[in-house]
This record gives sequence, C-alpha cells and structure tokens, in this order.
Amino acid sequence: MATQLGLLPVTLGSLPLLSRDDAGVEWVVVDVKGWASSAGVRSETTAREADHGAWASRVYFDARPITITGSISAPSTAARDAALDQLTVAVSLDDTLLVVGETVPKQALVRRSGELLVELVGPYEATYSAIVTAADPRRYATVLQSQSTGLPSVTGGLTLPITMPITISTTSTGGGFTLTNAGTIATRPIFTLLGPAALPVITATRPDGAIFQLAYSQSLGAGDTLVIDTAAHSAILNGSVSRRPFISAQPSWPEILPGSSLSVRWTASAYDPAAVLTGTCRSAWM
Repeated sequence: MATQLGLLPVTLGSLPLLSRDDAGVEWVVVDVKGWASSAGVRSETTAREADHGAWASRVYFDARPITITGSISAPSTAARDAALDQLTVAVSLDDTLLVVGETVPKQALVRRSGELLVELVGPYEATYSAIVTAADPRRYATVLQSQSTGLPSVTGGLTLPITMPITISTTSTGGGFTLTNAGTIATRPIFTLLGPAALPVITATRPDGAIFQLAYSQSLGAGDTLVIDTAAHSAILNGSVSRRPFISAQPSWPEILPGSSLSVRWTASAYDPAAVLTGTCRSAWM
C-alpha cells in the first residue's frame, strides 16, 4: 500500500525532492511506495513424513524495493531539463543515501533497480517515477551513535611498607560504554580499535545476560586502526588489509536487539593509555 508522505522531506543523494531550488524549480514528492511497509520475506518449508504439516526454515527479510514518484515545475524549459538531468544522476547505479524525514528521520542505501520514467507535461513541468532497491531492508536512524573508551585502568591499592590493620581501596575506570537501539529490528554495531593494543578482546553483554566476545589474536601497533564490522563480519586493518582470519566471534557476532541496549567492555594483555575503542551504531526499523 502506498505511503502518502504529504510534505515530508525526501532526499536522494544530494538532491532534495521536496524543495524549491536556486533555479526556481519546485520539486514535489507524491509517494514513496515500499518505504513504510515491510519488506518481503523468504523462507522454505519441507513436508513432514507421515505427519501433518511441514518443517519451517528460519524466515528472513528480502531486499526492499522502493518506488519514488513526484513532479517538477520549472520557470523555463531549460530549467526543467536541467532538473531532470539532476534527477537522472541522483537515481544512481551505485549506492546512494535515501533519507525520509519522518518523526524520527530514517535512511537507507539504495541503487537504481528499474526504469526512470519521465513524462513531460507542457513546456515547464514533468512527472517522474524512479525504482530503487535497498539491499539491506532496514531503515536506519540518520543520527549515528558513537561512544569511545580507553582500556580499563586501576588506581589505588597497597603501598609498602604497611602498618596493621590495613584497608585496601582500588578504583577501576574506563574500558566500557553502552550502545542502544530504539528501533524495531536488531542493529549491528561497528567497533574501531586504535592501537597500541596487544591481543585485544571486546566483550558485549545484553540485558538478558547473553555474552558475546570478539577476540583479535594479533597486536596493534601505535597508530594502527582495526575496524570490525559486525554486519559484514569483517575486520579491516588501516583501511585496506583484511584481518578476518584473526578475529574470533563467540558464540556469534553481537547485535543490539530492538528496543534494547548492549554493554561493551574491552581489555588487552597490556595497558596503554593511547589505546582507544570506539563503538558506533544506528537504531534500525523494519
């Protein structure tokens, strides 16, 4: 069912589709079909032998096809044609950010997946229909959460010589933060480690007590950066070198459940004040 957006702003790449631009062209979005409705699903069933029913596989969401329809009204034919050229560029074959300004603005990466249909209406106006598809069907918050922490450190303790009786007080600081997901489907964080860090281990704990660990079996030198993408199941060192074989994810890659949070801590085999862990994520909606 089509979603009538009214005057909600829609932006495709750098092109606002609800605006009056510097050339005097008025862009109006009529519909963004497939945005607010659920993406399709894929599943399989296998008939049970000598019994009623079937065995059901896990159900997964499919890619999200989206049809954007709208109109263009220009002060001249030349301005109209230039606007249509902008639209052709925006409906790209490459990943392009689609942003819809709902109460909580959301975004998705889309690519052209069908014809860009344009109908000229007189000398100054045109209507259009563009088909794009988000390979990842989730609709993500436009606001990126980002939290950082150094390695945990301990202060206090025992100083010799001592006089009985004694009291030992220690304080542990750093090493942890919390990421949250306000959406309706699980989202997957990205962790960035800045060295030096010897044999770092990231531990993520859900409110229900489930614990996930990401252990890196190598060491990071000063200035090294390791990016661990829990959605792509990848580990990239210094922007170009895959270190996936050296990452152990137990019992699985962590994700943040809908309407929930993830408590993140990390350690290394040696303390260094320059080491930093950063976690980022976006709340996700289906």
